[in-house]
Formats: sequence, C-alpha cells, structure tokens
Amino acid sequence: MNDTTLTLVGRIVDVPKRRLTESGVSVLNMRVGSTARRFDRETQKWVDGDSTFVNVTCWRSLADNVSRSLVQGDAVVVHGRFFTREYEHNGQRRSSYDMEAYAVGPDLTWARVEYVRTKRDPITHEIVDAVSAPADDDLPEPRADLDESGLDAEHELAEAAR
Repeated sequence: MNDTTLTLVGRIVDVPKRRLTESGVSVLNMRVGSTARRFDRETQKWVDGDSTFVNVTCWRSLADNVSRSLVQGDAVVVHGRFFTREYEHNGQRRSSYDMEAYAVGPDLTWARVEYVRTKRDPITHEIVDAVSAPADDDLPEPRADLDESGLDAEHELAEAAR
C-alpha cells in the first residue's frame, strides 16, 4: 500500500478529546499546529511564517496514553499516516489535513519527562497497569502560561538563542 507517512513537530492547539467507540475502543482527537519561524537579520527579530494545522486521531492504547500525558499547549512530535479529507460545509467543498497517529511523544526541546512504562495483558495487549484512563473531567487543565500563538516565554528565549 502507498500510504503517506509524515512526522509533524508542533503544539497541541485544542484540548485533546478522548472517547470510547460503541465497541469500547478508545479514540482521541486533537489538533496540532506548526508554524515556520525564521530570524530576520534586518529587524533582528524572529518572524512567523506559514502555519499548518493537522487533525490527529489516536487509537487504543496510544489514545489512552496521550490522554494521560499531554495537554493543550504541549510541544509534540507526531508520526503517522497523513491524508487530506474532503467534505462539504454550507454548500462549499472544503478539505482538511488529517493524520492517523502511529506514535506521539513530547518534544524534548521544550520539556523534560519521566518515562513510565505501561504494563499490558500478554493476550489482549490492553493496558493493565493500576492507573486507568482519565475521564474527561479528570484531564489536566490547558496551560495558562501560553500566549495566543501557543508559545510560552521559554520557547521565545530558546528560539532567540538559536
């Protein structure tokens, strides 16, 4: 099969939403935004370029672990199958960029993490550790220290140092 795989580096721009399908399969949806930046030597400032927003879907244990680990505003690296979805809205044809994630992790340029390996049932491969997936009201709050672009002061300082 000729799937297009892509690795996307960006920030989670909406609160990740986890739910169960009718058959009990965990699924998580979130949007990840990525904005190109470059240093303008004339003005001696960083300048934002074009932005790309991708709808990301995670399934099963990946959905459970993302919902336990990441919140809106977090910098992430997402790898998966990339595709364009076409749909109609108010009589107009539109398209969106979508990704079915194979792997998601924090971008360690902007964070430090404690790695916690999950335990799985050897037959079903479902997560069986003592921590269950959180309900929507148990999820961490979105980060309040971010500006409207989804970047925090630490990001700005790191970019300026580059």
